Amino acid sequence: MRSRTPHGGRHELGQNFLHHRPTIDRIVALVRATDGPILEIGCGDGALTYPLARLGRELAAVDLDRRRVERLRSRLPSVTVRHADALDVRLDRPVVVGNVPFHLTTPILRRLLRSPGWRHGILLTQWEVARKRAGVGGSTMMTAQSAPWFEFRLHQRVPARHFRPVPSVDGGILVVERRGRPLVPARQRAPYEAFVKAAFTGRGSGLEQILVRASGSHTGEVRHALRAAGVTRDALPRDLTPQQWASLWSVVGPRAPVPRLQG
Repeated sequence: MRSRTPHGGRHELGQNFLHHRPTIDRIVALVRATDGPILEIGCGDGALTYPLARLGRELAAVDLDRRRVERLRSRLPSVTVRHADALDVRLDRPVVVGNVPFHLTTPILRRLLRSPGWRHGILLTQWEVARKRAGVGGSTMMTAQSAPWFEFRLHQRVPARHFRPVPSVDGGILVVERRGRPLVPARQRAPYEAFVKAAFTGRGSGLEQILVRASGSHTGEVRHALRAAGVTRDALPRDLTPQQWASLWSVVGPRAPVPRLQG
């Protein structure tokens, strides 16, 4: 929310305000199914803040527009409304929800996946970003790197006409849940992410060749790991499930040389 957009006026902070009641109700219903204090990022004019406040739970809301923050403070005294940047504020409440400014979807999502203390993320983002994070059409590197610790679900597409001003792309409701039992130990996160990056960026006609080069393991060892994970030799990184990635990592990942994994 730091950068301004070329639109000026009400849209100068890059936010598209949601006005479609069924979508608002859907997001609130997803929040209602969780428990614990709530943090709303990019609260704007309060389209989500008002119904969230009616849930009767501890609610904090942040926005970069000082005028809107002051207006919501006066109208919702039970809510802690702060003038703050979603790229700076601590995302540490159990539930994080928000209509995310489309141009900041990826940096905010990256911050969320690096932040401790939250369990449920319910975000209205760019459609393509939501679709990719949920693995529709194949997994992306970012999703594969995060999947041992988080689950991603795509709930629905939100047409651009349901926002004001109308953006050039549709939105999507993305739910991110922190896994209760991670597929890979947290202490291995950095080398695991390097391993996945090496697989996605490595050369080869199939995953077997890619992993041999990326991990430094012997062909037979990689072939055994693929077979144990239920992965065909000619599969591509985007085809793998989180469980298959974790299985491969457990066999060939930890022994791989770190410099080669990062390259």
